[in-house]
Amino acid sequence: MGSLSGSYFDRALQVIPGGVNSPVRAFKSVGGSPLFIQSAKGAYLKDVDGKEYLDLIGSWGPMLFGQAHPAIENAVRNALGNGFSFGAPSYNEVLIAEKIVSMIPSIEKVRLVNSGTEATMAAIRLARAYTKRDKIIKFEGCYHGHGDSFLIAAGSGVATLGTPDSPGVTTSTAKDTLTAVYNDLASLEHLFNANPSSIAAVILEPVVGNMGLVIPEPGFIEGIRQLCTAHGSLLIFDEVMTGFRLSPSGYQGLTPVQPDLTTLGKIIGGGLPVGAYGGRAEIMNMIAPAGPVYQAGTLSGNPLATTAGLAMLNLITEHPEIYPELNRKGEYLAQGIREQLWELNIDGFVNQIGSMFTLFFTKKAVKNFSDAKTSDTTKFGIYFREMLEQGVYLPPSQFESWFLSTALEDAHLEHILKASRIALEKTIQA
Repeated sequence: MGSLSGSYFDRALQVIPGGVNSPVRAFKSVGGSPLFIQSAKGAYLKDVDGKEYLDLIGSWGPMLFGQAHPAIENAVRNALGNGFSFGAPSYNEVLIAEKIVSMIPSIEKVRLVNSGTEATMAAIRLARAYTKRDKIIKFEGCYHGHGDSFLIAAGSGVATLGTPDSPGVTTSTAKDTLTAVYNDLASLEHLFNANPSSIAAVILEPVVGNMGLVIPEPGFIEGIRQLCTAHGSLLIFDEVMTGFRLSPSGYQGLTPVQPDLTTLGKIIGGGLPVGAYGGRAEIMNMIAPAGPVYQAGTLSGNPLATTAGLAMLNLITEHPEIYPELNRKGEYLAQGIREQLWELNIDGFVNQIGSMFTLFFTKKAVKNFSDAKTSDTTKFGIYFREMLEQGVYLPPSQFESWFLSTALEDAHLEHILKASRIALEKTIQA
């Protein structure tokens, strides 16, 4: 008898492209068909067939305190009685904006939107308007949503024009996006020198989560800031993933470097759809209706999303002790898996910072996208499927970060390590 997940996926394939509403959910890179989730609570996901899994996705980052935390659930439940969407200002929009400004020093004003993609699209439009320049620089392997300007490959060399990385992205759009190599300041400087007075902004994930977890080398972020300042370009931190995950101020709590603009998402919605971008007041005041740069959204500042997000941010400020504890858990798991790789003589490399980490099936340290692409994705697929069999739900891609939550207890960590050893042994047998 087949599973309900399999049956639902067959039906989904008839009415949804690829059977899913976001590509990585399809399990295409790991084999098999996706599980359909019925419910989530604390450290666990439960699928429609009734099996439970320890959750190391956390809805791709938002669930810092685990699934359906009571404080957030109760806040949303209470807000439901007041209505779902107003199309007019609500007080919680002010409260969450004030909260964000108080927590991230580089943000003086913030605009709420509905997704990380919206935030990054709006941020580069604003940067172009502010600098009166057209080109932007992104880094290979950094993901900033599915906006046309971001779906750009590097071309034949670091100084060439970008080329579309997806059908439907026009060559004329691609020509304004240049691509540098993460953790390689020389490649960035080359692009600046080859395009004098043309670069509106540099956008990057300061800690990358979308080629798997990749951590900036010492001096890299500082060097980007110096180059942007020297060339009159804005620096945009895409903290959709790292915002409030690595510290109460996101990655910006770990570095003295301040960007000109920051994009946010995930955690600031407490699990509901939300995004935001913010920065210096003189830049943000260019946004309509204060200024000429147009950006709007029917559901921006949605009362349910702002309620959930405010409850999440209040939890963070009330419990800053979660960050060293999450880092302890991350270090414990990362070191445990490193030891398993060594004991079993398996080529692998583990990157970890705070509550984010990735196991790469590769011989070399992973410092950029080229390094990440040397990974054995077949081995990762075997590892993923066996972890699922052992009741641990990982991101279904070699090139994604894993996320920990405060709901994971030490006994859960031991189960994850036990499952990992079994899964690694499977990769040898295969």
